[in-house]
Parts: sequence; C-alpha cells; structure tokens
Amino acid sequence: MTDSRISGLYRQTVAERIDELERLDWLSAADAEILRQGRHVLIPAAADKIIENVIGVFGLPLAIATNFVVNGRDYLVPMVVEEPSIVAAASGAAKLARASGGFEAVCDEYLLAGQVHVTGVADIDAARAALQQEKAGLIDAANAIHPRLVERGGGVQDIEIRLLELRGSRAAIAVHFLVDTCDAMGANLVNTICEATASRVAQLCGGDVALCILSNLADRSQVSATVHYRLSDLAVPGFSAAAVRDRIVAASDIASADPHRATTHNKGIMNGIDALAIATGNDWRAIEAGAHAFAAISGRYLPLATWSADAGGNLLGKIRLPLRVGIVGGTLNANPAAAMGLRIAGVESARELGELMAAVGLAQNFAALRALVTSGIQQGHMRLHARSAATGGSTRSASAAAQAPLASAAGKVILLGEHAVVYGKHALVLPIAEGVSASVVASGSELILTVPEWGVQQHIEDESTSVGGVVLRIMRELEIRETAFAIQLNSALPRAMGLGSSAAFAVAIIRAFNVALKLGLDDARVNLIAFLCEKIAHGAPSGVDNTIATYGTPMLFRKSDAFEFENLKLTESPPIVIACSGQSGLTQQQLAGVHSRREQNPVRYDALFDEMDVLSLAGANALVNADYAELGALMNICHGLLNAIQVSTPELETMVSIARAAGASGAKLTGAGGGGSIVALCPGKVADVARAFSMAGCRTLSLIGKQENTIG
Repeated sequence: MTDSRISGLYRQTVAERIDELERLDWLSAADAEILRQGRHVLIPAAADKIIENVIGVFGLPLAIATNFVVNGRDYLVPMVVEEPSIVAAASGAAKLARASGGFEAVCDEYLLAGQVHVTGVADIDAARAALQQEKAGLIDAANAIHPRLVERGGGVQDIEIRLLELRGSRAAIAVHFLVDTCDAMGANLVNTICEATASRVAQLCGGDVALCILSNLADRSQVSATVHYRLSDLAVPGFSAAAVRDRIVAASDIASADPHRATTHNKGIMNGIDALAIATGNDWRAIEAGAHAFAAISGRYLPLATWSADAGGNLLGKIRLPLRVGIVGGTLNANPAAAMGLRIAGVESARELGELMAAVGLAQNFAALRALVTSGIQQGHMRLHARSAATGGSTRSASAAAQAPLASAAGKVILLGEHAVVYGKHALVLPIAEGVSASVVASGSELILTVPEWGVQQHIEDESTSVGGVVLRIMRELEIRETAFAIQLNSALPRAMGLGSSAAFAVAIIRAFNVALKLGLDDARVNLIAFLCEKIAHGAPSGVDNTIATYGTPMLFRKSDAFEFENLKLTESPPIVIACSGQSGLTQQQLAGVHSRREQNPVRYDALFDEMDVLSLAGANALVNADYAELGALMNICHGLLNAIQVSTPELETMVSIARAAGASGAKLTGAGGGGSIVALCPGKVADVARAFSMAGCRTLSLIGKQENTIG
C-alpha cells in the first residue's frame, strides 16, 4: 500500500476523491469504477435475501479516514457513519500520531466463547469432575462438527467450566467452548458447536440444557493499542502543549472515577470502531455489547481508553477491549458495500482488522478529548453545519447575515435528439422547473460552496477541481475580485443522472451573484457564461443544457453560436415520469465515446443522427398538439437509435421495459446515457408507471423538480 497521507481530500468532490484514490493505488481500477457507478450499494433484491420483509435499502455515507499507521503499515480506513466530524477527527488524530510512529496494536489471543448452560444439576462437584474428565473427548466431538475449520488451523482450542449462582440459591454450570474461528466472525460456527454438544454436556452434568449460544463478551479476543503524542505537537491556539496534555490526562482520570462520564468517553471510542465495523460488514451491535460489558467487568463501569504522561513528558494513550471480527462469511458475499470496505481497508486477517479497529477507537478518543478540553466539542462537531449556514465573520454586515435571496435554474429532460444535437441536429427538451436554487452571501475569509443534497462542501482555493474551476470561471467572467463568499445550493436534481445538473448548478450560481451584487445580467449573458462552464464540465457540449437551464421553457433546440431554439407553447404539462438508475452517467465520457465511434464510421452515424433530427421535428409537433401516442412511438424509436450508438446500459434497458410494461406509450434513456435516467411518457398511466418504478427500487422525479419517490 502507498502512503495514507492524502492532502486536500476534503476539498474535492466525491468523483474527484475516487479519481485520486485510484491514482494513488488505494483503489483498483475496477473498484473505482464500481464506486463511480454506485454498484457497491446493496440493492433491494439482494437485501431481501439477507433479512425478512424488506421494502428498501437505507443509505449511510461511506467515507475514508486518512493518515493511519498501525504496526508500521499505512491504512485508509473505510467508515460508515452519519455523524459529522468523526471522519475528520480520526484523520487528524492519525496524522498527529504519525510523528511518533503511529499506533501499535496487538491481539495475543483470538478465541470466541460458545456457552452451554446447564441447570438442575444435583451434584455440582461431580458434574465439574465429569466435564473435566471428558474434556478432550468433548473437544474432539466439537471439532468433528466443522472439520474444514480445523483444517484451516481453527476449531475448539479449550473448554472452560464456570459455576453460576442463580436466584433462590440455585446453581448452574456454564461450559465455554473456546473456538478459533480463523477469519470468520464465527457466530454460526460457534452456535452450531454449542447446539451439537449440548445434550452430551447435560448428560455429563446430570442436568438440563437451559441455553446454548455464543457469548458476545469476547474477552478471549482482547485487542490492545497504544499511541504516543509528542508534547511538542499538542499545542493549540490558546493552550500550551503541557496544558493540553494535562487536561486530557485529567479528563481520563475523571472518566475512571465517574461512570456517567465514562459512558460518554466510551461512546466516542465506539464512534470510530462502529463506523469501521459497519463499513466492513461486521456485527457492530455485538461489538458494542461486548465493549460495554468489558468496561463493567470489574464491577464498576470504566473507560476503555486511558491517558497519562509518559517518562518523557509526552502523552501516552492505551486502549484494551474485546474485538472479535471477521473478514469472511456472514453477509459479506451478499453485501457488495461490505466487500468494498474490506478491500479499501486492505487487511489480510481478522486479527489485523481488530487491531486496526482498536487504533481507530483510540484515535477517535484522543480527538474528542482534545476538542473537549480546549475549544469545546461543539466547535469541531458542528463545523459542517456551521459551514452550510456560513453566517459568521466579523466583516459581515447585519443585512448580509439575513437569509440571502434565492436564484434558480431549471434542469432538463431530453425527449428526443440527445447526441445528435452535438452534431447540429435538433433536440426536443422539457425543463425541470427550479431544479437548482442558490444563494450567495459575503463570508469571513474564504470561498465555500455547499450542496447538501450532493454531499458537496468545498473550500475553493484554485481550479484544480471541476467545481472550483466552474465557480472561479463564473467569478472571473463577472469580474468579481473579492473571494470571501459562501455559496449555498439546493438541488432537486440528482448528480450525473443526465438531467442537466451541472448546467443548472452554473446558472443558479451566476444568478445568485447577480442578485447579491446587483450586476444587472440578462439571460443571454447568463447563458453564455453557463456554456463556458459546461465546457469545463463536459468538454464539447451542445449548449442545450445551459440554454434550458437559463430559459426554463419547453424548446426545440439546435446547436449554433447563438444557441438557437424555438420556444414551444404547450396547453398542458406532459404526463412525464423521470426515473433515475442510481448508476451515474458521465457526459464527457459518453460524448467522447460517441465521437470516437463516429470517426470510425461517419456515414452510418450521420445517417442515424439525421433520423434523430427527423424524430425531433416530428416530436415537437406531436408535443404541441398533445398527441402522446405519436410522441411515445417516436421516443421508442429514438431509444432504439441511442442503443445502436452504444450509450444505453442493461440497467437502462430494464427500466425502459418496466415503464412500457406499466403502460407508458413511450420510454427511452434521456441525456448522455451510460447510466443516468430514463424518461417515460405516460398518458393516463403516470401513477401506475411511478408505482412500478418504486417497486423496482428506482427514484422518480416530476417536471416540477421535486422527488416523488426515493425508495431504494
């Protein structure tokens, strides 16, 4: 693996982060493509095989924490978590730990206990003696149940016998089968062993089987980790290094004395451990239960991590907790997201994953304590929320701090003519009203862009990212020299789904600056600047996206220097359902692919584009006259032509079939293809088609830009 220090990752878009991780060899080309297309996500059909009564899939962010070095090896840590600041805090703590060599972690023993509880034992001493005498035979019998596990070096290693005192002066015997499950989490393996041996155990004890199941208190799989933070690295504004160290040590001592504080202390540790467990498909509930039971095993609830000053005056952190995890079996084969998480972590054994988890928990604890004893937990914890509001700054006037006026731009859905429009042919296009809205306010000292629905929150410093390039190009065209602004966008359009999100993004920002700074721009100027932004995003655009985003009217568009279009007067809103595949379609890649194939066979491709032109002209007439039977037929033909130029995908073909089977008169991909969305014309069948997409787990939108369905 390469160096886990990756500078400026938080400033990049999701797509740019994937590109960067692929470039640095943290992601294989195959995994990078899987992430771009969203194919790592668990789909409803697969989820239905994992648990019962499935109706959809609930999403959580998958992120990576950088900078980790554990036992001398670099790691990127996959984390699935919804709470802001956790990933950034872990990355920051890991970066600081690198100066002293990172984290050291060890797991001396890796066994899982399966329990057989026997009650009604008349002679406890005789029962214990019988179990002890037959111990070797019980181990052999248990190992015969899973011979392949033994072949892999695992299996039952020992048996423990424990006496339990129940209420009413009753006694019970707990027999622990200590099993090495190798790299599997092992719950099913251990439960099978318990159930298969329970009757023999009860017979030897002269009692009755009460319970037979594994224990989630994996105290025979304890993992320890340590870290040294150099004193010279601990200072923060307003606090000396020694003060930070001493405050963290005091906080640790308080947690050791106060179970109320220890609970919150340990919760912060589990923020990191749980996030890594979920990302790698492990049972985080079992890990949580075991960790908290271990914290209380002495009879008092204690912190899992403690901090002290070492002999050199540096800060020493130690953590110890039970961690029995797995990298094979369970639901890993059924859940592609978990398999992806394991590949990102790059661990080669379950022990290694447990050691990485312990290091992540210790890093998370350090970050939380340092924030808590210095600036306060809220400053870091709420930073993402504060950025989205972006209302701080001593130079902000009272009037600017109020909610800024909104500017909006339309998305687009192409009914006929995509790709042909790049080569001078007509395209029939409808707007998705108010697809993106934006506001701009002066901020304290930096240029920040936030798009909550896209997961974008970026400090823009240069044009090294496409987002930065677009924003700075807009400001340059508008001759805006001040760069301290907070730009807030809200989008009803999913990103990279063929619905004109990038053009609407640009138009909304241009108009927001126009409103905020009273620039007096007309639509023609807005459209031209947005077209320049589309060149950054897509390379060689036709101009249709920025034109529909600017004017927001049904149109018959044709590429020209003046963005030629005919405004279509409609008597009613067409009965349209737009459905998103969940697989992103990158316009620039699709345009380049079609261009390359056309160069190899220009005559045939131009003939196809000519046919699409005829369809667009006829479709405009059908749309104006509300002749939906004719328009639907033209859309079906156009989809076939788009398939012929190789921009459809199996997923899009399935969605088109779903729409037609549910009663759509016409259905086709819309936009550049290669993923993205389809559009269905559904006279009298809008509800039926939308319902069919819902059952298939597809997201749908209407022409007013609001999501109607987000199942799946």
